[in-house]
Amino acid sequence: MQENQQPFPQGQPYPAALAYTPPAPQPWLLPPPEGVRYDHLARNPATRWWRPVVGTLVVAVAFVVAAMVVFLLGALLAPAFGVKMLPGDTRLFDDPEYALVVMLLSIAVVLPLVFGTAALIQRRRPGTLSSVAGRLRWSWLWGCAGVAVVALVLGQTALVVAYSVAGEDTSGLFGEWAGWERFLPGLVVIVLLVPFQAAAEEYIFRGWVIQAFGSYLRNPAYGIVLGSLLFMVMHGYTQAGMVDVFGFGVVMGFLAVRTGGLEAAIAMHVVNNVFAFGLSAATGQLDKAMQQGAVPWPALAGTVVQLAVFAAGVLLLAKKLAKKRAISAFSG
Repeated sequence: MQENQQPFPQGQPYPAALAYTPPAPQPWLLPPPEGVRYDHLARNPATRWWRPVVGTLVVAVAFVVAAMVVFLLGALLAPAFGVKMLPGDTRLFDDPEYALVVMLLSIAVVLPLVFGTAALIQRRRPGTLSSVAGRLRWSWLWGCAGVAVVALVLGQTALVVAYSVAGEDTSGLFGEWAGWERFLPGLVVIVLLVPFQAAAEEYIFRGWVIQAFGSYLRNPAYGIVLGSLLFMVMHGYTQAGMVDVFGFGVVMGFLAVRTGGLEAAIAMHVVNNVFAFGLSAATGQLDKAMQQGAVPWPALAGTVVQLAVFAAGVLLLAKKLAKKRAISAFSG
């Protein structure tokens, strides 16, 4: 064969094996590896060291800016609803239901922003923030809610006993019935908005923080502890109240990793907040529901009982359901 002779005659096509096929376009949202633990769900082929850092900064700024925007809109719209502002007062508005709406919305609106950050910055499905199934497992969430109600009842019982043993006044724990006229407006606000407010906090402090650390570290303890510390700082409690909030965060973070999703944490958070705000509304003290401060040390007895019962109940239920393949696989 001459040096300049073509390997294939002119006019004949090249064999199909030598034809160039362009690679298929990669989808924007990439899945995590199969069978990974909940705290590692942010890991995918697009993972780079900077994505969790940038995403965390975006979520933090969104949290602050969204709250400012909602409070500003609340102040601007207040006169239209006949509500007066209270400058220098922690209540902000003279109408407790209106103040509660503004406060709950200022947190709830962050929820879609967290989902959007996961999709745009980390290139993953927002559902991976919910669970290893890539979505919120509703049947499992309702099961956890049932356990949360039982744990709440037992925790409140332990609280009354601890107050009595410590010689604390128990008469102010539950208050007196204020009547349906004062209770129902607050109840409507609570039922409609508390689930979104509580879920938003769980997606930030349990979901996002734990998975951000999970992008780099194998041990989930770092994300659980830091998320719990941030959760504690964002509340205004002191003394025993700080221990209460931090302990809640640690247990909820542990359950999120252990059960492979946020369902247990969301259920517990919603049940707690509905009870707390509902009790304030029922006793006509909704204006004090958002006031945080010192908590008596005997109150921790109720917290310990409630968290212990809830954690044990959830793990036991998870074990039974996993054997029946009723929900997605739990991480070990």
